[in-house]
Amino acid sequence: MAGKDDYYNRAKQEGYRARSAYKLKQLDETAGLLGEGRTVVDLGAAPGGWLQVAAERVGERGTVVGVDRQRIDDLSDPEPTVEYVRGDMTDDSTKAEVREVVGESEGEGEGGPVDVVLSDMAPNMTGQYDLDHARSVHLVRQAFEVATDLLDAGGDFCAKVFDGQDLDDLIADIEPEFEYVREVRPDASRDSSSELYLVAKHRLTAPVREGDVVEVTIEDIGEEGDGIAKVENFTVFVSGVEAGETVDVRVDDVKPRYAFAEPVE
Repeated sequence: MAGKDDYYNRAKQEGYRARSAYKLKQLDETAGLLGEGRTVVDLGAAPGGWLQVAAERVGERGTVVGVDRQRIDDLSDPEPTVEYVRGDMTDDSTKAEVREVVGESEGEGEGGPVDVVLSDMAPNMTGQYDLDHARSVHLVRQAFEVATDLLDAGGDFCAKVFDGQDLDDLIADIEPEFEYVREVRPDASRDSSSELYLVAKHRLTAPVREGDVVEVTIEDIGEEGDGIAKVENFTVFVSGVEAGETVDVRVDDVKPRYAFAEPVE
């Protein structure tokens, strides 16, 4: 109870709309989600505590978009980076409006226009642990769908979920879209709560995944001596090859904008 009172009082004293603002602060400090100039979408943003923190940390060169079916009262001035979209995050029209706000139309370029998608959404609590857990997993899946539509290559996703039996399957479904996924439990979460946050870092938009075997033609040799090949305009560095070779390679490591591979013996 002391922890709850402490964060509640701090929020009041420091002008945050909700004690959950400190969860985002701690998530950012742990996982590096926010930064100067980034474009952030906050799903289920009302009443606006996370918007306040995100706006502080992206600065005047960044953009923060709050999405919620409820009306979000404008933050106090100055708020040069905050925009509001009222609607259901799963509706195509809402996602289109978000894209319009951040300055990109659907279908332009690879990936999306957003650097970070956040979700602190929780279901209406029933007191039935398994049901509340299942509903929280469903919300994360909805937020994940939005994230894969809006995130640029290398972008990050963070969502709240209640611990439970479906957590491992949820993580397994999210992992292929990112370099890695980790579980984070901020100190600002109440001791009695089963909540945790899934932090998925560095979205992969590559046409290949680790373990794939593909045929490539080595177009050039890079400064480090690796061959350079393209798979659907995505760069793959291949060791131990010469320019002009066409070889089968196995992908060993995938990054947001390039991958490493070895020739198949």
